[in-house]
Amino acid sequence: MNLKSLKFLTNLRKENHQFAVIGLGRFGRAVCSSLHQMGYEVLGTDIDEKLVTQALTQKIASHAIQLDSTEPAALKEAGIFEMDTVIVAIGNYLQESIITTLNVKEAGVKCVVAKASSEIHGKLLQRVGADRVVFPEYEAGCALAENLTKPALLDRFKLDPNNSIVEVLVPEEFHGKTLAELQLRLRYGISVLAVAHEDHLITNPEPQYKLTQGSIMIALGNNQNIQRLPI
Repeated sequence: MNLKSLKFLTNLRKENHQFAVIGLGRFGRAVCSSLHQMGYEVLGTDIDEKLVTQALTQKIASHAIQLDSTEPAALKEAGIFEMDTVIVAIGNYLQESIITTLNVKEAGVKCVVAKASSEIHGKLLQRVGADRVVFPEYEAGCALAENLTKPALLDRFKLDPNNSIVEVLVPEEFHGKTLAELQLRLRYGISVLAVAHEDHLITNPEPQYKLTQGSIMIALGNNQNIQRLPI
């Protein structure tokens, strides 16, 4: 059991079936490959012919073409404006990233996700209409730091800057105790949504449910309170 279904790629609206990824660097290729493996229709584009050829050779997208995304006519001809979601993965080229994001939003694309390389870059992308801005390097760094200091915290889905749903291993301190005995809401300010034990998922566990060390607990709470858990 894990919360990967809540993460970036699968958190996109389920009615979306066609995606375009503009920029086939490491991030763009990863997005293309993941969406393609999940069975979605994916068009990959880049101004660099070599990267387009690699995408076709590696079969990480349904289609891949070379184009200059700062040119609205090229985007329209390629059918980018007809896509459900466009991911602008040109994070290292500020001007091209912003112009491309503006182009697809002005053309009426419903959902535009843009990669940012800095806080200022992210603010500019939001100003020109990006529906969602992601910071892959920053997010990966935070995830690594959290994994090193809290190895029992298996996954996290941020609801907003202050609150998250987390997936954690039940610690030794909680073993053999019921939820009522632990009083997690009173002591830690968190609510247990579900417990996964031996491939079985128990949702909304009763107060008398007894936790087992090594099982997985899915909880909702304030980030500061989650950090206080003995994991």
